[in-house]
Amino acid sequence: MTKHKDYQAADVLAMVADYLPEEQVQAVKKAYDWAAFLHKEQKRQSGIPYIAHPIQVAGILAELKMDGPTIIAGFLHDIVEDTPVSLEDVVDRFGPIVGRIVDGVTKISKIKYQDSKVQLAENHRKLLLAMAKDIRVIIVKLADRLHNMRTLDALRPEKQRRISQETLSIYAPLADRLGISAIKWELEDLSLSYLEPDAYHKIASMMSMKRDERLAVIQEAIDEIEASIDELHIKDVSVYGRPKHIYSIYRKLVDQHKSFDEIYDLSAIRVLTENLTDTYAVLGAIHAHWKPLPGRFKDYIALPKPNGYQSLHTTVIGPAGRPLEVQIRTYAMHQVAEFGVAAHWAYKKNKGSDQQADVSDKSERVLNMIQGILEFQESAEDAQDFMDSVQTDLFVDRVYAFSPAGDVYELSKGAGPLDMAFAIHSKVGAHTTGAKANGRIVPLDYQIQNGDIMEILTSPNAQPSRDWLDLVKTRKARHKIKSALKKRDREENIQAGLDAVSKELFDQGYDLSDFVTDEKLQGVADVFQSGTKDDLLAAVGYGDVTRLAVVRELTKADREAKEAAAAEELQKRLLEEGGAIKKNSQTNKKKEKADSDVVIAGIDSLLVHLAKCCTPVPGDNVTGYITQGRGVAVHRFDCPNIHAAQKAGERLVDVIWADPNGQRPDYTADLTIHAENEPGILNSLLKSLNAKTRFIKEINGHVTRGGMVQVQASLGVMNLAQLNGIIDSLSAQRSVYEVKRTIH
Repeated sequence: MTKHKDYQAADVLAMVADYLPEEQVQAVKKAYDWAAFLHKEQKRQSGIPYIAHPIQVAGILAELKMDGPTIIAGFLHDIVEDTPVSLEDVVDRFGPIVGRIVDGVTKISKIKYQDSKVQLAENHRKLLLAMAKDIRVIIVKLADRLHNMRTLDALRPEKQRRISQETLSIYAPLADRLGISAIKWELEDLSLSYLEPDAYHKIASMMSMKRDERLAVIQEAIDEIEASIDELHIKDVSVYGRPKHIYSIYRKLVDQHKSFDEIYDLSAIRVLTENLTDTYAVLGAIHAHWKPLPGRFKDYIALPKPNGYQSLHTTVIGPAGRPLEVQIRTYAMHQVAEFGVAAHWAYKKNKGSDQQADVSDKSERVLNMIQGILEFQESAEDAQDFMDSVQTDLFVDRVYAFSPAGDVYELSKGAGPLDMAFAIHSKVGAHTTGAKANGRIVPLDYQIQNGDIMEILTSPNAQPSRDWLDLVKTRKARHKIKSALKKRDREENIQAGLDAVSKELFDQGYDLSDFVTDEKLQGVADVFQSGTKDDLLAAVGYGDVTRLAVVRELTKADREAKEAAAAEELQKRLLEEGGAIKKNSQTNKKKEKADSDVVIAGIDSLLVHLAKCCTPVPGDNVTGYITQGRGVAVHRFDCPNIHAAQKAGERLVDVIWADPNGQRPDYTADLTIHAENEPGILNSLLKSLNAKTRFIKEINGHVTRGGMVQVQASLGVMNLAQLNGIIDSLSAQRSVYEVKRTIH
């Protein structure tokens, strides 16, 4: 794909004229003219005319050789959102297919949500559901996002980071799952340049410095491969080197804690052949010439990736004794590797050859895979749960297992026998009693490996167990198990939920008869959209809804009335006593801050301490956990122990900092620093720390097996703002790759 090509409308029309019939070219031109008219008064934040954006999006789609309706949608993708035109107008002019694509890409901007995260999740859900019905929706959206990322420098830094993070967590994985590596790699590199600009520019600089040396090694390898291929008398073979992408190198540096000098595969060799037989012949010639590294050969031709990717990968000891990665594939496979499902449209007009039909068949399998998104929609409780399901099950590494009949099942990495059982059929999963992997009995917590032949053992009398929820990896299996348990244990769950709510009310000092009524419980069920009051109580009994959330809603009106009355009484006393109460109140507040770091909403006289696992400091978002005999432990919201407590239905309380800005430098903050092992690195880190705080409680470090330096620092800070300043100062150092707060 051409990077950062600045298209004119004439360029796009010339590109589509090369492969689309004349009537579609005319429709594309008509779409451009309409878009240019509708956007003529609008400008982008950079100040350039807005129509430049639809032109670039259509140009990217034309590079992918997408069909007419998709190119038209590229020109029109923003008109429903940003102009007075309606979706019906689009359908009237260009038909229902274009209308469907434009509607799928259009955000839900007419509905206003209180929480921006909910708005974002709803937009993503709308997009993905539209994608499941027509894959062209996401291809237009990827082109839209790619151009937005290319022009992100016109936005504020905080917006750059938010959009880049969203791109890295949603759109780059989507491009990968659809096999469009040409877009995936650029999205990842651009995101990294905004999220970790120092690391990005450092890697780019290092690659540039070693460019001549790398090119010399690659050229020597190309010459030797071409000489070996000449001996095979194979025609129409292309051999070339390609640099690795910056994001992939960054991930190796961070994940494997390697220094830059330890990464040898900054470039790879790619060999393209005309047919399948030639790919294996070339592989044999390369292995005969250079010694292959054990365990580094992968045959993605025999066992393609889920996105249709096919290639032979091998790593050999190449020139100068350095590892050299070689990829071998046919030209048709290369089209799928670069453009994924988009290759389906590129080849649709030329179905004559077997290779082209093969590309189309593989793309169709990818389209069928995406239909699984509809299953997530059926089981999701809300938009955020839907997005969690997609990211958990679709955007993760995969493993492939076989049934005894030879059917292939694609599962999330880490999936077990129960996941496969429910993937086969809900009834198979519900009646599972055990499993065999490659003929041997394995436990239900066994993790399926690539190529395993899995046999699921069943019994008509078997039923799902609550313990199964801890054994499954996929959302589909978890949803099916929960549904079965809910149906079977409904009466028990209703009673358990009622008991839990009643106990929580009693513990908080409320009179049960005032709140545990059919009318009030149904009111809470309506607020939570849980159905009937029995549905709500069953959800509490099962654990889908916390008893604390129900009690908060039950007592909301009562608490608000008491707070209003207390405020009115305080105001009255202040007026009567001429400010004496106000002065006394301020004295009490100072005393409260001195005695306690946090204030507990609605609860007095409890011992409070800051949790040592996540070391919260003033300014952090915090919550309280009532411990056995030690009062309230205050944790950061992102602490794993709080997540575990919420999952177990433990009691949490609302807490706030007595002084969010902090005044004393005696709050402990623990940091983990990863840096390159350079001379004087520890002194450099200490100098940076001393410039920001004089209270270094403890510091130690060691060199990892990968040659990186890992430093643990325990600091005294006043508040989150000071801590963020310390983190920013450390991160700005050239040798530092990552600084993060430690969770013990």
